[in-house]
Order: sequence, then C-alpha cells, then structure tokens
Amino acid sequence: MIDELSKALINHYQRGMPLSPTPYADIAARFGIAEAEVISCLQSLLEDGIVSRVGPVFNHCSAGASTLAAIAVPENELASVAELINAYAEVNHNYAREHRFNLWFVITAPTEPHIEQVVASIEKRTGYPVINLPMEKSYHIDLAFPIEWQENELCS
Repeated sequence: MIDELSKALINHYQRGMPLSPTPYADIAARFGIAEAEVISCLQSLLEDGIVSRVGPVFNHCSAGASTLAAIAVPENELASVAELINAYAEVNHNYAREHRFNLWFVITAPTEPHIEQVVASIEKRTGYPVINLPMEKSYHIDLAFPIEWQENELCS
C-alpha cells in the first residue's frame, strides 16, 4: 500500500526536482511538512523497491564524456565483478543481461582518455575484456510516466 505522500512525491518529482542547496526542504515546504518526513518517505520508497533511484539525470554530453560498456563474465563471478565495477566513481549504474556479454554498465568521466583509463583498469582488475560502445547519436527519452492510483495500489 502506498500512502498519499509517496504518491505525491512520485507524481510531482519524477522530473523537476528543485535545483537548490536544500531540495528536500523545498519539497517539504511545498507540502507543508518537515524535511525529515520527505527524506524518510523517499528512503522507504527506495528500501521497498518502489523506486530504484532518487537523484538527478544529467545531460552527459555537457558533463564530459560517457560510454556504454559490456563485459562477459562467468555466471558464478557476476556478483563480485559487478561489485568491483560499481566501486568506480565513474560508473553510474550496471545491470545484468541474458547474453554472452552479461554485465553492462555506463561510464561517465571528464574526457574520453579518462574513460579509456577506467576501461583499462576494469580489464586489468577483472581479467576480462571490456567492450566500449560510445554513443554515436543522442536521443532524449523522457522516463517520467503519469501514474494512475486506484485503491492504494500502483496501476501504471
């Protein structure tokens, strides 16, 4: 069951988070509640798996360089290699795929040479080659979806 504050936060802040030093306080002021209540609600949504992430989405072209990368890892090593890759500050997420190249991740860095250094480091530390797939053309995909709520259930 999703409470009314959770529904409001999900619907209002899929995009358009306040750009300020105190975004959660700004959200709380809009709803007339305490900042701690907003933070607690978002933490619960994360812990319950209702949302997977709370944070900004950057236009990577204006933030430096980025690439999609893939690696083929034996299934029994997948979790440990994913943990190693996640430890890099330049890796913003990774995910398993049902494919020979079964671990995919995105690297964002200030420059292309920096990305190449991260790829080389991952290859050296894992012992597996990394496929570097830099973007050739950018497309904007809006990932915010209107949600219809019925009887306290999520009915997307």
